[in-house]
Amino acid sequence: MSGLRKLFCMSLFIGLTLTPVAVIAGLKDGDLPASRWYAHVDLEEMRATEAGKHLYEWLDKEVFSELREEAGFDPDTEADELTAMSTPDGGLVFSMTGNFSQETKDRMIALGAAGGNFDQFSHNDKVYYRVENDEPRVADDVVVENLYYSVALKNQVIAASSESILKSMLDNRGKISGDYDADDALIVLTAKKSLVQAGMDADGLSDERYWDSNVLRNAKQLALLIADKRGQLAIEAHLVAEEAEMANSLASIVRGLISLQVFDEDMDPEVSKLLQSTNVDVDGATLQIEVTMDPETVVGVLDD
Repeated sequence: MSGLRKLFCMSLFIGLTLTPVAVIAGLKDGDLPASRWYAHVDLEEMRATEAGKHLYEWLDKEVFSELREEAGFDPDTEADELTAMSTPDGGLVFSMTGNFSQETKDRMIALGAAGGNFDQFSHNDKVYYRVENDEPRVADDVVVENLYYSVALKNQVIAASSESILKSMLDNRGKISGDYDADDALIVLTAKKSLVQAGMDADGLSDERYWDSNVLRNAKQLALLIADKRGQLAIEAHLVAEEAEMANSLASIVRGLISLQVFDEDMDPEVSKLLQSTNVDVDGATLQIEVTMDPETVVGVLDD
């Protein structure tokens, strides 16, 4: 895998690893155009919070060490936030913010130039590049034939599978602009010390290979938040159903599954205690699941 493609896929990798769906700290309702999914990791907040440090150490071991070796880029000192999202037409957008040195920017340009078919363009005096992706399939449902990217914005590297979208981002300080129907907008969960935020339009993924659970299969939308709460990881998930009756049914299923697991004699006592503290509630057509976990327990699950 080329170093440039590794940069482009990094937030996707993080999101797919940390959540059962595909990972914008500080993201608010209305910040997204009509998207199929969004994913964001706030590395700066991870490094600054007690619980987040454990997640950051895991990411450093699993992702960043290889990135340093292959791309010569050190997220410890230069990367603050990573964002990936789909676009209304099914394309893909990547954004990384941080205090990038000129050497790092030059290296990112060189990585593209070394990847094969490479072109340089200009839009309103801002330079951007096109590189043909040597491995078009980024994930199961994401295919990127050409990658357009730019290091022209201050403290931000942006990339997109669409040239027109990249130009729009150059005009809008790295943000995606566009109208969208509020009824179709993905829900966004927020907290004071957000580490991870993610959301997905579950209706858009009807293929059963994505869902090994009736709970997820019957949700219209999914949203996830992981935040630091006094040194613990507060994890909140919302599943939006078609109607309130379905949300109540899903809540009953989740509570039943938790009860069955609690009585499993082979279950680790700490995990059993954790399950018993899981809060399951319903608000209209939305199923809400909340739990607070020890960060070392979460990292242990990721390692397994």
